[in-house]
Amino acid sequence: MRGRTGIAVYTEPMFATIGHTFELMKMSWRVFNMDRELVFFPIMGIIGLVGVMAIFGVIAQATGSLDRLNEMSETAVAGVQTGPQAGDYVLLLLGYVSAYFVIIFFNAALVSAALERLRGGDPNVGSGLSHAAKHIGPIFGWAVISGTVGLVLMLLKSRQNGMGRFVISLIGGIWELITFFVVPIIVTEGVGPFTAIKRSKDLLGKTWGRQFSASFGFMLVYIVGALIGAIPAFIAYQISPIAGIGVGFVTVGFAIGAVMALEGIFKAALYEYARGEVPLGFKKEVLASAYRPDIREYQA
Repeated sequence: MRGRTGIAVYTEPMFATIGHTFELMKMSWRVFNMDRELVFFPIMGIIGLVGVMAIFGVIAQATGSLDRLNEMSETAVAGVQTGPQAGDYVLLLLGYVSAYFVIIFFNAALVSAALERLRGGDPNVGSGLSHAAKHIGPIFGWAVISGTVGLVLMLLKSRQNGMGRFVISLIGGIWELITFFVVPIIVTEGVGPFTAIKRSKDLLGKTWGRQFSASFGFMLVYIVGALIGAIPAFIAYQISPIAGIGVGFVTVGFAIGAVMALEGIFKAALYEYARGEVPLGFKKEVLASAYRPDIREYQA
C-alpha cells in the first residue's frame, strides 16, 4: 500500500502472523518427537522451583517475614506504610533470584539440547545439563538481573491499581521481548548477561512479530495441554479422589512439560534463523515468510 508521503507500507495481517506462528509450532512438535526426553528439563525445573519455594517459605514463616510481607501487600494499595524490615526484602530477593536461577538453568539445558538437535546432533538429558553447567556463571548473573527486575516490577505493581498496574505490566512485557534471546545467546555465544541482553535487543527488530504472537499462541497451547492432561485425572477421580490427584499430578505435569519443551525448541529455532541459519526440521520458505516484518517501509 502506498501512502501520500511516497513511502510504500506493507502491513501483514495479524491472523497471518499467528498462522505463521502455529506453522512453526507444528515444526517444533515434529522436532520434539525426535527427542521426547526434552520434556524432563521443564519437569526438573518445576520440581526444583517447588523445592526452592518450600525452603524460602519455611524460612519466611519461621522469621515472621511472610506475615510482614503479606501485611504490606494488603495495605499498600490503601497508601498505608507498614511492616517489612530490610531483612525481609533481602530474603525476598534471595528467594526470587534462587527461583529464577532454577528456572533459567533448566531452560538453558533445554535450549542447549534443542540447538544440538537443530544443528544435526543427537542430544540427551545429560548433554543438555552438561552444556548448561559450562555456562553456570553467566546463567547465575542473568538470574540475578532478571530476578531483581521481576521483584522490582512485582513490588511496584503491588503499590498501584488501575492504569498504574497496566503500565507496569506493559513495561514487564517489553522487558520480556527485549530479553527473549538471552538464554540461547548465553549458551551459544558464551557471553555475559549484559552482552546477551544487548545482543537480544539487536535481534528483536527482526523477530518481534513472531515473539509477540508466540506468547499469545503458547498461552492457548498451555491451556489445551492442561485440559488434555486433566482428562485422565478426571476419570481416575471418579474412582478414587486420591488416585485422581496422583494421576493429575503426573499427566498435567507431563502435558505442561511437553508444551514448555515445545516452547524451548521454538525459541531455539527463532534464534537460529535470526542468526541466518536454517534449523534442521524447519522449512526455509516458512521461516522466510514468517520473518517478514509486520510493518515494512521503504522509499518508493
